Amino acid sequence: MPDLTLDELARILRECAGEGESADLEGEFAKLPFADLGYDSLAVLETAARLKQDYGVELTDEEVAESGTPGRLLELARRQIAAIS
Repeated sequence: MPDLTLDELARILRECAGEGESADLEGEFAKLPFADLGYDSLAVLETAARLKQDYGVELTDEEVAESGTPGRLLELARRQIAAIS
């Protein structure tokens, strides 16, 4: 299984939001709120579902909603990946 990086998370976010719906995920986007990046809760929940499918990460809807930023979501996912490895 490949490492989950910020770039990989950005790719998954783009795919889950649909082409043309995502913000520019370059530079220092990790600390920006999903809403400021143009991602609604459905796109973030779909991203969490992909993380489960691709990496075995099982986050609750509450954890996903409270993550708030790509960086925090990545941190939560990496913590779970480490726990299951």
